[in-house]
This record gives sequence, structure tokens and C-alpha cells, in this order.
Amino acid sequence: MTNMEKYIEAFVENLDVTAEDAPKLEYQAIPTWDSVGHMGLIAGIEDAFDIEMETDDIVEFGSFAKGIEILKKYDVVIE
Repeated sequence: MTNMEKYIEAFVENLDVTAEDAPKLEYQAIPTWDSVGHMGLIAGIEDAFDIEMETDDIVEFGSFAKGIEILKKYDVVIE
């Protein structure tokens, strides 16, 4: 499984969206991406990539695209 597939899977499993919809998502744009859903998503991403994000990064993780940018800090390249 590629890093992109793992990343998309985290959105699909934690926010109950389709793989096609995931790249368009932004925080609170859908009912499942509320504060509780956000923490579930972060936990899923941390598990998928065996990382632990800093609090500032968790707060700034406001969209699918922003998440890709943030993960680069943890040496996770998503292409």
C-alpha cells in the first residue's frame, strides 16, 4: 500500500467518506469531521505512519491538502 493509499484510507475509515471525496475535505465541512472526528482521524494517521504529531500540527491540520504538507515534517511523503 502506498503512502497516499494509507492517507486516504485514514480519511475513509475515520470520517466515513469515499476515497474520491477525501482529497476535497476541509475541517468541519462535513458533519463527521468535527472535533471528535478530527482526533480519530489524527489517531488513524499516526497509527498508519507510526508517528506522533505535535499539538500545533494537530491544530493546523485543517484539510486533506494541509495534512500532506504537515506530514512532510515527519518524513512522510505522500504523492
